[in-house]
Amino acid sequence: MKVLFLGDVFGKPGRQAVVRCVPRLIVGQGIDLVVVNGENAAGGAGITPDAAEELLAAEVDLLTSGNHIWAKREIIPYLERPGARLLRPANYPPGSPGRGRAVIETPDGRKLGVLNVEGRVFMKNLDDPFRTAEAELAALRAAGAVAVLVDMHCEATSEKAAMAVFLDGRVSAVVGTHTHVQTSDERILPGGTAFITDVGMCGPNDSIIGMKKEPVLERFLTQRPSAFEPARGDVWLQGAILDLDEESGKARAIVRVQERLGDL
Repeated sequence: MKVLFLGDVFGKPGRQAVVRCVPRLIVGQGIDLVVVNGENAAGGAGITPDAAEELLAAEVDLLTSGNHIWAKREIIPYLERPGARLLRPANYPPGSPGRGRAVIETPDGRKLGVLNVEGRVFMKNLDDPFRTAEAELAALRAAGAVAVLVDMHCEATSEKAAMAVFLDGRVSAVVGTHTHVQTSDERILPGGTAFITDVGMCGPNDSIIGMKKEPVLERFLTQRPSAFEPARGDVWLQGAILDLDEESGKARAIVRVQERLGDL
């Protein structure tokens, strides 16, 4: 099973990159399933129902998210829809809208479990992502998923690596999101789990992690609030292609994806 996972989709440029590239990558790379982190797809912070539907219409099978999932109020009823193809991190407190796991299938019935968790280092003091991952993994196994992909959305490199080691041999892949900067450390761990610290961003590279540079610099230089705005230039698509054995749950390979699309 070949799975395409794309990093944080940032604003309209990121959505355009997904719409333009995903159908072509599916055909060219023989992709079976596509999972995309869409938490910044609307204006660079949060996601709306319209933005989610635009991504899903581009042959994306499932959307994951992170700490910005609550930024747009209108997404809450969308998260609560039966069969919604948008996850929020599983380790938000009980009773939070939506869900943190899902099982998706290829047209011929091969299953992939997907789990979305959020880290706590330099972030919110959420429930323990490690113990949450164990509980959610058991539920995915009960639903018939042997191959499992984990989106570990967090700030600290150490926390992402710790989750990968913690789950090594028990999940197919742990892919990091949130920093918007693609790392070059993709590898298969000893137990057969694919790992990359961060898959990067789908969005404007001529920016400061997606935003126009001037307001970000102003905030750093003056320590005063400034209104951030998504940049538009030099759009890149970044992620990883995972080759997974759906019978053993082990990863065969992980290959970074990085495509420069220019100005969109």
